Amino acid sequence: MDEHLVALEKRMQQLQEAIRQALTQHDNAQASRLGAELTRTQHAWNVLCGLTDVPETARPEDQPEPAPTAAEPNQAVPVRDQVHQALALLTVPASPKLLSQVHQAFFSSPLNTARLTTLRRDEERSFRSAPYGRAYYICPALTSDLLSPARGLLALSTWPLQQRLVGPLTQRVHFLTAALRLADAAEHLSGETSLPQPVQQLLLHYSRNIHGDTIRSPRDLDALRRAAAAELEIHAHDDADHRAEAAQRARQKLGDAEQIFGNTLRNTNRLRRTS
Repeated sequence: MDEHLVALEKRMQQLQEAIRQALTQHDNAQASRLGAELTRTQHAWNVLCGLTDVPETARPEDQPEPAPTAAEPNQAVPVRDQVHQALALLTVPASPKLLSQVHQAFFSSPLNTARLTTLRRDEERSFRSAPYGRAYYICPALTSDLLSPARGLLALSTWPLQQRLVGPLTQRVHFLTAALRLADAAEHLSGETSLPQPVQQLLLHYSRNIHGDTIRSPRDLDALRRAAAAELEIHAHDDADHRAEAAQRARQKLGDAEQIFGNTLRNTNRLRRTS
């Protein structure tokens, strides 16, 4: 998060200087546009500092509105915000299918996975045109070897770089971590007479794929947590070391945009030679 705050503060300084220059040149239209961008950047800084809980998703008026951020028919929450909700619950990169299942189970509506490819492209385009202009970006997870986008895995730009990387053991670590997070989320629904069917189906999937304590039913949340935590202890340390090394390498070799959206194909061979 620190690098995001520093970049936002630098951007605010640049915008303030540009506004002063525009006012000196009596270019009120340009000053107004820059002022609107400064307001959004300040809001993003406030969100990262915890001063407000409402993310700012507006963009300059001269930029087209990407389709994924528009609300679906009969759906109050934009797809971008739906993805953020599901990822924030899981705290690990996830596939579009899992994100849709999680959102349907815990937020009462599936998300349109067909629109996520376009969403990711729009997120990168937005960042490159106005870096750190939003409170967060939907981005791909990155492979630990080539630091390139991991196929079919989405993450949040506000997560530490190490958290967005995927190594040989990471898939299992993420599965176990997600199981713990889903069990905790389901516990908040335990006051109901029965868990919603989509929640039970998710928990059943995880419980069938984790060895350890016998999990008698999807509502046996304590047994699910014990089994997931026990196996996680086996893999977590080695996986964390591997991703920490990859994160250090990424900070040395990649710029801000590539650390979020991945190394481009044209730079892959160069990265291999210098690794």
